[in-house]
Amino acid sequence: MLIAGKMTAQLIVDIQVVSESATIPVDKIIESWAAAVLDQLGFSDFAEMSIRIVDEDEIRALNRVYREIDKPTNVLSFPSGIGDDLPDDVPRSLGDVVICAPVVEREAAVQFKAVGDHWAHLVVHGTLHLLGFDHSSESDAAEMEAAERDILASKGVVDPYVHRPEKT
Repeated sequence: MLIAGKMTAQLIVDIQVVSESATIPVDKIIESWAAAVLDQLGFSDFAEMSIRIVDEDEIRALNRVYREIDKPTNVLSFPSGIGDDLPDDVPRSLGDVVICAPVVEREAAVQFKAVGDHWAHLVVHGTLHLLGFDHSSESDAAEMEAAERDILASKGVVDPYVHRPEKT
């Protein structure tokens, strides 16, 4: 797909909402944040991914099973690791991102962030993980945070790493 003179990825995002949260952005906005990641990185493949928006019980269970941490978290990513050798007309499966709506809301409030900006950050963060980014070392974290800042800025989102005093 060619938009504004540059090659962009063709991305299919399956959004599954199983939370009653009132702050969940509309699908089109969520899709635009995920697509911005691929566009910013120059990813031009035909790809698909899923984003599942859940409540605390589900993310806690996933976190316990896959990370051996028995508490809810904001976002988990499950890269598929398949699809690199598929024909061009078959979408490459990037994997799944799971985001916990109540945790997003709490973190945004405690960190004095606009809840929409925090949603954007976690969609971008999770999508970067699907593409192999990590923050397990200082250098990896610096690279991932720089990518997040650039992508979010392209969408008009405030730098998520600007220090804000936390509410007590």
